Amino acid sequence: MKFESMIDHTYLKPEGTSKEIDKLIDEAIEWKFGGVCINSSWIKHAKARINKNNVKIISVIGFPLGAGATQAKVQEAKLAIDHGADEIDMVMNIGRFRDGQYDYVLNEIKKIKEAIGDKILKVIIETALLKDYEIEKAAEIVLNSGADYIKTSTGFSYRGATFNDIEIFNKVINGKIKMKAAGGIKTVADLEKYFKLGVERFGTSSSITIITGNETKEKY
Repeated sequence: MKFESMIDHTYLKPEGTSKEIDKLIDEAIEWKFGGVCINSSWIKHAKARINKNNVKIISVIGFPLGAGATQAKVQEAKLAIDHGADEIDMVMNIGRFRDGQYDYVLNEIKKIKEAIGDKILKVIIETALLKDYEIEKAAEIVLNSGADYIKTSTGFSYRGATFNDIEIFNKVINGKIKMKAAGGIKTVADLEKYFKLGVERFGTSSSITIITGNETKEKY
C-alpha cells in the first residue's frame, strides 16, 4: 500500500521560518504527499511556492488550544481560505466541551463549516485530554456538525493518536464521516494498522522517515 497521497506533511512549530516551510513544501512535491499542513500566516507563501504542483494546503485554525472566541476562529478560517488554503483543521473548544457545553461546541463547528463552504473541514478533538466516554461524545458532536473529518490530535499534548482512539471513533461515526490520525505515528506498520481501522488521512512531520521504512522518534 502506498500512503504518500494520504499524508499531510506537517510543520506547525512556532519557531519555523520560511526555510522550514520551503523545505516542507519541496519535500511534499518531491514525495507526492497529499498536502502540507501549516500555520495560517504561511498560506500565501506556500501557495506561491507550490504553484501548479498537486499539493493541497491545509491550515490549522484555533491552534493549538482551541480556546479562542468563536468569532475569531471563524474569521481565521475565512482568511485562510481567502489566502489559498484548500482544507481547514480546526481545534474543538476542549474546555467548553469538558464543561458540558455541547451546543456551544456544535454551533462553533457549524459556523466554521458554513464560513468555508465546500472546503474540507477536519475537527481536532485532542484525544489525549479526554477520557474514552468523552472521545465518544466528541465524535458524536463532530458527526452531527457537518464537518468532513474527525482528527485525533494537535501534536502539542503529551500524546498523539492511538488505535483505541480510532476504535472509539468507529463505534460512533460508522463510516459516515472520515478520520485523520495525527501524532504518535512511528512506522509504516502504524500507517497500515490505522488504514485497516478506516483512517484515510495521516498527519506527521516525519513523513519521509516513516515512508522510507525507518522509525521516527518525533511525537508528531
